[in-house]
Amino acid sequence: MESFPLIEWCLENLNYLTIFILMIIESSFVPFPSEIVIPPAAYMAASGGDMHLGLIILSGTLGAMVGALINYGLSIFLGRPIIYRFASSRVGAFFLLDAKKIEDAEHFFVKHGAIATFTGRLVPGIRQLISIPAGLARMPIPSFLLYTALGAGAWNVVLALLGWYLEGVVPREQLNEYVSRYSHEIGLGIVIVVAAILGVIIYKASKRPKVDLTAGEPEDD
Repeated sequence: MESFPLIEWCLENLNYLTIFILMIIESSFVPFPSEIVIPPAAYMAASGGDMHLGLIILSGTLGAMVGALINYGLSIFLGRPIIYRFASSRVGAFFLLDAKKIEDAEHFFVKHGAIATFTGRLVPGIRQLISIPAGLARMPIPSFLLYTALGAGAWNVVLALLGWYLEGVVPREQLNEYVSRYSHEIGLGIVIVVAAILGVIIYKASKRPKVDLTAGEPEDD
């Protein structure tokens, strides 16, 4: 996907606007990795560039939300049969899509519920596609945007901190290699931590004594 002139130009001219544009592309059905957007921008900021780390994360997260909304809207407009037909077509193959990837994303959403919109943003292979089953399931837009913002924001923080830390540690030309090596492991770790916390919350909720709402009601004569 880097062969597209727009993407090449944006990568060569990273600023808040181009980060926003690239993250829209990344979060839509175009298989474009955020690992080659956020870390280089943070790397540039750490080396004395004009950009601020917090605004890099904000620009990337807003772009991710817009891209996710595109997938969400398309899935509602087109419906499940057309989505799967497109993924199985030659055009879908050009975008590195197939029915199996859509099915995996849908199963992930069904298994984990609404929180999958958050955790799915941290899972490789699911990240860009989790908005499709959310749209197919007609997930309420406020909840969808909230979980998308939290998930995309958390992932962008991870990538930005990696880029910031690696400045002065590795040469710029080796940055993508190091980010790819560590980002998936960190993302998986975050998913495990979130799953553990949710498990504890659900377990404690199941152990709470149930309140008898009928207790104390006067008996009928």
